Amino acid sequence: MASVQRRMFLGLSGAAVFGDKDAAAASPFPIIDTHIHLGDPTRRRGGAGGRSGPPPGSAPPAGQARRGGLFTEPTLPERYRRVVAGPLGFAGAIEIEASAEVEENQWVLDVSEKDPIMVGTVGNLEPEKPEFGQLLERFHKNPLFRGIRYGNIFGRNLATAVDNPEFIAGLKLLADADLSLDSANPDLALLTAILKISDRVPNLRVIIDHLPQMVVPTDPTQRAQNDSVMREFRKRPQVFVKVTEVFRTVDGKIPEDLEFYRPRLDEIYETFGQDRVLYGSDWPYSDRWLPPEAGYKLVRQYFTAKGAGIAEKYFWRNSVKAYKWARRDTSQPDPKTA
Repeated sequence: MASVQRRMFLGLSGAAVFGDKDAAAASPFPIIDTHIHLGDPTRRRGGAGGRSGPPPGSAPPAGQARRGGLFTEPTLPERYRRVVAGPLGFAGAIEIEASAEVEENQWVLDVSEKDPIMVGTVGNLEPEKPEFGQLLERFHKNPLFRGIRYGNIFGRNLATAVDNPEFIAGLKLLADADLSLDSANPDLALLTAILKISDRVPNLRVIIDHLPQMVVPTDPTQRAQNDSVMREFRKRPQVFVKVTEVFRTVDGKIPEDLEFYRPRLDEIYETFGQDRVLYGSDWPYSDRWLPPEAGYKLVRQYFTAKGAGIAEKYFWRNSVKAYKWARRDTSQPDPKTA
């Protein structure tokens, strides 16, 4: 890893000498982006091979898209390379499924298989369904399939599902396959449910997505419960967190100053520590806020200040522990050295 450490040193030096924009282009870290979404609104909608989402040419929801193409252009690995990975020097990416259609798991696997920048996909399956085991076996035959996503999305409710014996049985199958569970759209009920899951399926790796976006309760009772849950997470080494979707809108503007976000980032980091934090761009949905380089710059500033070793854990090493992805290109870091 001497070459990686040298790139790290040069990148940090570049940040000081050349400024953030040039340092971002230099990519001081080997980076695995653990949260992107793939889709193609030009495909036939409905039935096998269809793609859920807005039809071609539809306008984005008011106030959401800040740049063209978010809802109208295909978001495929080639475009990800061109607009994110290439300019920022990212080495690989993991897709998180954003469709409720089961066959979209196969479409994403097929698309990802064609481009070695994709080191994994996280699919959409329902563990409580009778067919879950069969579907899991089918998709897991492809080594790119790294787990499933279940949370406050597609009309589902993790807080309710966790008390369903069939749901827990499905999660045990997931853990036995050495795959992981991503959550979606965190709130206090979801975080509490994740604690229950880690109690009932202790060998399951769980990844909390977009925790910085969660609004911490201000009600004294709920705040106390939130603090209790966060303290419990300190004891759960199998629970990871994505420091993603950091930006917020305040009075119609999006602050870019790290100091505005530091208290929330500190709370998350102090809870999960250096070994359980993951980087993700959330492309292309990150475009609802600012271009991807802005979000990358913010978290890079925060984590590089903690030292090169911690930054490297955040930007790629911890992703190996969470997803157990395999290297597909020599430009990617070797998971065996994580």
